[in-house]
Amino acid sequence: MSHSNRLGSNHANWVNGLRSDFSREFANRREEEELKENLVGPLVNNVDRVHWYIKDNAKLHHTIKFDQIHDSSSPKPVFRRGQTFYVAMRFRDRDFDLDTDRIILNFRFGPKPSVAKDTLIVLPIINKKFTKTKDEWDVRIDPGTRAKDLVLQVFIPATAPVGIWRLNIRSGLKDRSQGAGMAVYKDETDVFILFNPWCKEDLVYLEDDKDREEYVMNDKGKVYVGSFRKPRGRPWAFGQFEDVVLPVACYVLELSKYPHSERGNPVKVVRAISGGVNDIDDEGILVGRWDGEYGDGIAPFKWTGSVRILEEYLKGGFRPVKYGQCWVFSAVTTTICRALGIPCRSVTNYVSAHDTNSSLTIDKFFSKAGDEIEGGPDGENWDSIWNFHVWNDVWMARPDLPPGYGGWQAIDATPQEESENKMQCGPASLEAVRRGDIGLGFDCPFVFAEVNADVMHWGEDDESDWGYKRMKMIQFHIGRSNPEGSAAERLAIHNAIRGSKRAQIYYEYQENVKEDVKFDLIELESIFVGEPFKVKVVIRNESDEPRTVSAALTAKSIYYTGVHHFNHQKS
Repeated sequence: MSHSNRLGSNHANWVNGLRSDFSREFANRREEEELKENLVGPLVNNVDRVHWYIKDNAKLHHTIKFDQIHDSSSPKPVFRRGQTFYVAMRFRDRDFDLDTDRIILNFRFGPKPSVAKDTLIVLPIINKKFTKTKDEWDVRIDPGTRAKDLVLQVFIPATAPVGIWRLNIRSGLKDRSQGAGMAVYKDETDVFILFNPWCKEDLVYLEDDKDREEYVMNDKGKVYVGSFRKPRGRPWAFGQFEDVVLPVACYVLELSKYPHSERGNPVKVVRAISGGVNDIDDEGILVGRWDGEYGDGIAPFKWTGSVRILEEYLKGGFRPVKYGQCWVFSAVTTTICRALGIPCRSVTNYVSAHDTNSSLTIDKFFSKAGDEIEGGPDGENWDSIWNFHVWNDVWMARPDLPPGYGGWQAIDATPQEESENKMQCGPASLEAVRRGDIGLGFDCPFVFAEVNADVMHWGEDDESDWGYKRMKMIQFHIGRSNPEGSAAERLAIHNAIRGSKRAQIYYEYQENVKEDVKFDLIELESIFVGEPFKVKVVIRNESDEPRTVSAALTAKSIYYTGVHHFNHQKS
């Protein structure tokens, strides 16, 4: 006999009834307890409204240019951490009395504010002076307090998370015998808190006024494209103070899924921005495209500013905008960073390497017939050299690295190679790149190769252990972080090779071959479309013996990213 049969057919209904009764009784008891706890006595002073002194605070916080400050219908405060701001509240029932009224400010950040994680700030109104350290939020009663108006000065520590905060105000009585409950006033104003490059305690502090004006406040400039012989500046309107920018910047941080408690760390924030400006992982701002087919969107070269892109992103329900290329990704990144208070600049690297396998080299493989083997011997090598590539430098201290590696850091929002399973890049210390210290976070090997990679040509060889021998190494082709041919440059490469096992393997294939025959392909100043052209190759034998030379000369068209398009002729 089954267990259910032994208990009778009505047992299941009886158990379900018990569950329902127990749940209902428990809920009723808790509701009664909460009503008792929250019982607000007749003497509690309720908050009627809050005044943020938006424009006065903005002048002190260098945020007066933001459109949010001047919105006629719903202005919003924009503060920088590491400073104080003023806020006032008017009570509805009677004059404020410090001896009678118990007032607590709750600043809340993120969906699950927590005191332990510094995303829920609890500030009781007690003192007329600041009493805490600069590492903590603090509040004092301002002498301007009168009658029903309580005026406060609040200090934001220079480590506070950046983004949108909200304020709740709890009001009750200090004498609990007259009522233990507290009324809660929920202010619906979005409070933007930003990084502060004017504050010495902030990790993004930038000392020089001219630098702050250029890399934080300047809302227009140029992004350079073209070639190293013919660089060309594209005018760009960054527009970081426009109304659409701050909300989208905060949304991009949400895409990163970084804990809200870590959003005071500029290292994490710029890494999130580099991943959120492109669309690969999290439906970020821009779709990249390089094949010339832009019929279902806008061609990258037609954009002239960031604001229109961000407006399209917001109006389209946060669907990625089509299309961008490296200079567009970089310009939008500049806009987002400057809006959040991070000093930022767009940087163009001419003859820029794209190393796809962390060898620190740009490797080209050729068959015995002289044909390039696309993808290399294993089909996984797609190294290329771009005419130019544009990324960003951001300024910050790096307490996570050894001393001396702070300052400018490279980040790159153009989707190229994954980092920690996501299309993001940086921040990579420029000092680490200059020294070849590629073991430091983040993505230093990739950035180092962009500016320092040696170009290696490999040819099929049946006598080689792995089927290829190195035919040529070009050391002075890629854009450099140190002067070409300098001792500092070769030392940096030596240091970098020591930090990469794959690079050690590639540089070990010397084969004891002397490179005593030099080839010089004379570069053409210009080629006119549809017109024939001549190529001049100078071959110089620097040995004392005759040399037999086999050469293959191929003319092909490529995109500016170095990606092969079409073979025109081979001889």
